[in-house]
Amino acid sequence: MRQQYHTVEKIGGTSMTRFGEIMENVIKGDRSASEMYNRIFVVSAYGGITDLLLEHKKSAVPGVYARFASEDSAWTDALEEVRTRMLEINASFADIGLDVEKADAFVHERIDGIKACLTDLVRIRSFGHSKHIDYLPATREFLSAFGEAHSAYNSTLILQSNHINARFIDLTGWKEPKTLSFDEMITQSFSDVDYSSELPIVTGYTKCDEGIMSSFDRGYSEITFSKIAVITGASEGIIHKEFHLSTGDPKLIGIDKVKTIGHTNFDIADQLSDMGMEAIHAKASKLMELQNIPIRVKNAFEPSHPGTLISRDYISESSKVDMICGRNDILAIEVFDSDMVGQSGYDHRLLSFFSDFNISYIAKNTNANTITHYVSEKAPKLQKCIETLTTSYPSAVIRTEKVAIVSAIGSNMKIPGFLYKAARSLSDSGINILAFDQCMRQVNMQFIVKREDFEKTQIALHAELVENES
Repeated sequence: MRQQYHTVEKIGGTSMTRFGEIMENVIKGDRSASEMYNRIFVVSAYGGITDLLLEHKKSAVPGVYARFASEDSAWTDALEEVRTRMLEINASFADIGLDVEKADAFVHERIDGIKACLTDLVRIRSFGHSKHIDYLPATREFLSAFGEAHSAYNSTLILQSNHINARFIDLTGWKEPKTLSFDEMITQSFSDVDYSSELPIVTGYTKCDEGIMSSFDRGYSEITFSKIAVITGASEGIIHKEFHLSTGDPKLIGIDKVKTIGHTNFDIADQLSDMGMEAIHAKASKLMELQNIPIRVKNAFEPSHPGTLISRDYISESSKVDMICGRNDILAIEVFDSDMVGQSGYDHRLLSFFSDFNISYIAKNTNANTITHYVSEKAPKLQKCIETLTTSYPSAVIRTEKVAIVSAIGSNMKIPGFLYKAARSLSDSGINILAFDQCMRQVNMQFIVKREDFEKTQIALHAELVENES
């Protein structure tokens, strides 16, 4: 299936809501008719739709799935709310060429089908012989898929009305009784695509044997993007976002003070992912890294800007910090035990509890009798894990504290002075460093600070390590 040259490009949900601008900036641009093709577009659901179908990503306000899973009969009302919102979105695109009648029929057909299926499941579980594990994972997949189907179908209709030969590729497997593997689904769906004359518009959700939601939850669209790039042999993957990948948060630090990162590598992309930066899902980037397919992150609304290129072997010629970023949803779990000193395997046993509760850590500090792990406080089974640790280590003192992590990240930071400058800038700003973490590879300095110092720490580090260095 490898083609001579084509790109695979992904458009996020917030950008999809502004599809008129996306069409003009990203898809059309200043291209001639012959330059319009040799591209594949993978689209996310419109902004807010997946929240309505599942649950709100940040606030956890229940959507259709969450209500259905908790046996709340209001799931039907939630589904009708999705219908209403989708029809509103359809109407908003009438002026750029969407056939609203067709688009509305698509929404009605699928929502009516979803409602019928979920109603049947309610009847089945009312007899008491089905367990949640038997149907809830598939239900979550089923609901999530509809968001991408809606946006991809609409986009195809809009582009076709604007004289672009777009082709809707629905990977959601709607009404398909047979389920293929992930690779088979993509291979089959693209087997007859003519890249030189067709513009595939593809759902970010893929129905497959592996269960894409159960493996990647809401990061699945980037996994689909990377799988398509690898299987079709793309020359480059491009992610269109509503912002540049910059040296810091422009809203916090100031748009006049941050700079776009022109070039970095997959290692740095992994560090950013660990910090919650949505440049690219770590597992998605790994697939492309292994095949040496670079990824470009672009601002969808500045089409002439080259954006940030993420490649396998890039290392900055000059020593510098690429980005200051962090997360303030961190819980420090400190285990102090005087019996720990010199004891082989203590840390291994401790980590087994985190593994049992499916909790990964972002940073870690140790000394003779203390081990501290820094984990996301949003981990679903975190409190139960802490309770189990407390019971299992009666001689230890286990303490938790809400903290933040701020990282200075760069592909070439192996020179004396960066740590000194960073610590001095924080001291001058009156910020106490609670803990610090850095590996010998020196691509990431992590400063653990109080939550109330989270923003101040980013501003201080950016001023010293990025602005002053420039």
